[in-house]
Formats: sequence, structure tokens, C-alpha cells
Amino acid sequence: MELLPAERNIHVEQRDIALTERLLQSQDAAVILCERDATLDRLPFGALLASLHRKASQRGSVGLLSTRVGSAATVLVVAFIKSSASAFDRLSAAAKAWKELAPHAPSRVVFATHDLDASVARDALEAMTAAALAGTAPLPVMKSKPPRHTVLERITLIGRDATIDADRTLAMDRGNHLARWLTTLPPNVLSSGSYRRALMTLARRHGWGFQFFDEGALKRLGAGAFLAVARANGHRDAGIVRLRYRAPKAGVNAPRLALVGKGICFDTGGINLKPHRSMVQMHEDMQGSAVAVGTLLALSEMQAPCHIDCWLAITENEIGARAYRPQEVIKAINGVTIQVVHSDAEGRMALADTLALAAREQPGLVIDYATLTGACVTALTERYSGAFTNRPEWHTAIELAGRHSGERVWPFPMEEDYDADLDSPIADILQCTIEGKGDHILAARFLNRFVPAEIPWIHIDLSASNRSGGLAHIPTDFTGFGVRFTTSLLLDHDLLRARKRAKKATEKRPTGKLRRARK
Repeated sequence: MELLPAERNIHVEQRDIALTERLLQSQDAAVILCERDATLDRLPFGALLASLHRKASQRGSVGLLSTRVGSAATVLVVAFIKSSASAFDRLSAAAKAWKELAPHAPSRVVFATHDLDASVARDALEAMTAAALAGTAPLPVMKSKPPRHTVLERITLIGRDATIDADRTLAMDRGNHLARWLTTLPPNVLSSGSYRRALMTLARRHGWGFQFFDEGALKRLGAGAFLAVARANGHRDAGIVRLRYRAPKAGVNAPRLALVGKGICFDTGGINLKPHRSMVQMHEDMQGSAVAVGTLLALSEMQAPCHIDCWLAITENEIGARAYRPQEVIKAINGVTIQVVHSDAEGRMALADTLALAAREQPGLVIDYATLTGACVTALTERYSGAFTNRPEWHTAIELAGRHSGERVWPFPMEEDYDADLDSPIADILQCTIEGKGDHILAARFLNRFVPAEIPWIHIDLSASNRSGGLAHIPTDFTGFGVRFTTSLLLDHDLLRARKRAKKATEKRPTGKLRRARK
């Protein structure tokens, strides 16, 4: 079983030409995107499509039209979208259209728009491309007879004045594919040790710097919270990985970003052992780290104009004689002492030291990703992920980035008075509470103790990381949620540079006494 997915060579071609019957018949399959009330007669094979549309309307079921056309029997799907559709709805509609094509295993497809405004057409083509890429991305399979898989080779996009940023869509797909691949790997394949080797391979392949803080190094640094979680492992392979991307020609003053990910390769719950239903999928507890490295891959392939450090907390949370226990008091790398309450709240322990270590580099922004709490799933279901930040004025930008990307997030409160619930009689802070109410918020307040207030920080609790049947354009249960969201947050909403501009404005404010204006 390969630890990393094979690189795919899919060519996306954009052509400003008319859609013709000849062009359609040169492809294996096609999707035409239009509004429900569009005039289909003007399309190639328009009489057939209009007839199918009338019949479907009479039955009251007009979502998609699907047929074969021409002597080549090209599979043709007409997908109806609303011009007012959200990004999530567009991606979901695109996934349904691709599902109609997938059984035919097309290698060459054309996506076209009909009677759509330029901006609507552009968004629809991007969503359709993203759905095709996600739908054909192979994931690990260990069957003795592997299933047949679609090998997509070429996507041709046709839409006048509707050019998409294909490089960005491809980069986001590669990042998401990597995140889903790593998460799907079984725990006897992706362990702490093999995960580290896979990350070393990625670093060599993409020219990233690589640094590994093993248990000896972490002990010297005083990373007691991470080491408590790793203590029961039957091996000594746990540690914190740092991957470094430096933007080409960006210079030393480029914005600096830290991505942090929870990488628990298997979570038994420790002394507080999980029941069967809760433990069966716990090889996915490293998905936060997979999303962090997938985001790094996407941003580096786009040559994002910022320097990025990616910090991954990689260990297992095992049961054994050396497992850490409730009521132990542990000291983290920044000196904060933690009273342990529940060994299954290991994610916040591993992240505490990793966040503190990342913060020592004084980045302009820290974003962490973690499958951290069931409380966030209870609050939002698996359709949204939770967002928390020490910059409440960013709530609007964070929510908008979710809406624009189709990976929806909801910002939760982070007021200081929540800290009263984490007061400990013998340590600086409780790891969690016994009752568990509002645990997603309290977990964020706990992590807040390990990021200095002067460093902007966003925490993503990945409640949308695993949804039966997939989410939006992602067809698999493991969604790799977070790569598209972060790309939008950084490139469309530009939080790194917004923070830099705010800092410069603060530095330019006059200090001391105000001068009297001259008459």
C-alpha cells in the first residue's frame, strides 16, 4: 500500500468557442450547465433535449437530464442551476451531474454553459471541474481485486467570458486528495513512523524544509502535554513535524503563516477507553494534520506569496501501563500546568505544545485543524465545521470564506468568562470538564492559553471531516474539509495582509499629546 497518492496528470483546457454537435461527439461525455428555464432548442441536439425537458417537467422532476447523443453515443447531461445558488449548492449540483457520468468512466469530458451571466458561468464551471476532479481521485484500496477506476485525462471548458483559475482548482484538488488519501489509510499502514516517512518524501518532492522533533527533543523542550499522550505507545516514533515552504522571490518581509494539525494516527481513548462504536473510525483522528499538509501543498503549488510553516502533532493515543491518567498534572512547553480530567481529550494536549512551539516563531497568523470534539458535531452536524478565533472582528470574513469556498464554517463565541469553567484547584487550567457541555468552546479556550494574544489565531474544529455519503462535491465519507476554505480565507479575504496593514496603521497613530492645529 502506497503511503502517498500517485500524481495525476489531468489537463484542463479552456476554449472560447461555440458548442457544436461535432465537438460533443469528439468527447466521451459532456455536461451543459444552465438555468431551469433556459431555451434548450438552441443547443446541439436541442430538439431531443427540449423534448426530454418537457417530459421531465410534466413528471415534476427536473434536476438533471441525461441521455446519449450522436453516432458516438456521447453521454450528455444537462444540469440545471440557479444563478442565486450558493457555492455549496453549486458544488452539490456539480457532484450530482458527475455522478451521472461516472459509471461510463469517461477520460475526455467537456463542460459548457448556456445562457448564464459570465460570473455565474465561471462559478458553475469551477464547481463542475472541482466535482470531476474529486470524483475521479483514487483512494487507498486493499482488495485482492481492485475495482475499476475512472482515469480522467482531459477537461475542456467552454463558456464565453467565463475563464476560471484552473491552476488554483487543480491545486486545491491535489491538497484535498492528499488529505483524504492519508485519512483513509488503515492504522497498521499509517503509523507515527510511516507518517513521518511519508512527510519526508513530500518535503523532498516539493522542495519543502523538513524538521522532526522526536520524543528526546520534546523532553528537552519541556513538551509535557504532547509526551503525556505519547507515553503509552509501544514505540518511540511519536513527535512533531515541521514542514517549511518559502515563497519564491517573496523576501524576508513576506507574511508568515503557521498551519497546525492534530495527527493522532489512532485514538483508543487511553485509560478512558472508547466504546466500540466510538473507536471504529479512530484512524481518522489524524485528519487535522492531513488537512494542514494538504493546505500547504495547495498553497505551495499556487506559489502563494507568504512563508508557511506547517506543524504536525503525530502520535497515537494508546492504552497501556504507561498511559497518562485523570488527575495527573502535566506541564506544557510554555510553562502552563494542566490538570488532566479525561485521557480521551488527548487532541488538545498534543495541540497545546504544538501551538506553543509554532508561536515561538512569531508568525503573522496561526490556523489549526483538528477533529477535536463531538460537541461541535452535536452543535452543527457534519455539514459545517466550527471556527474559533482570538480576533472576533474576523468572524464575518471567516464565515464569508466558508460560504465563498463551499466549505461552510460557523464562528463560535470565545469570551473570557468561559475560562471560569476551566479553573483548576491545583494547576493553571483544567484539561476539560466532567460534564462536557459546550466542550467545543471550552476546548478552544484551552488551546487559547498556548497562543500568545498578540498572534492572530484561528482554530477549526473539523465537525465536517466525516459525513456519510460525502459533502458538497466530495463523494467520500472522509471529506478533507478545510483546503478550499483556507485557500479562500487567505487569497480572497487576505487575512495575512489585512493583519499587516492593521499593524502598520497602529504603528503610525500619533502618541503622546496632540499638537494644537495652526490657524
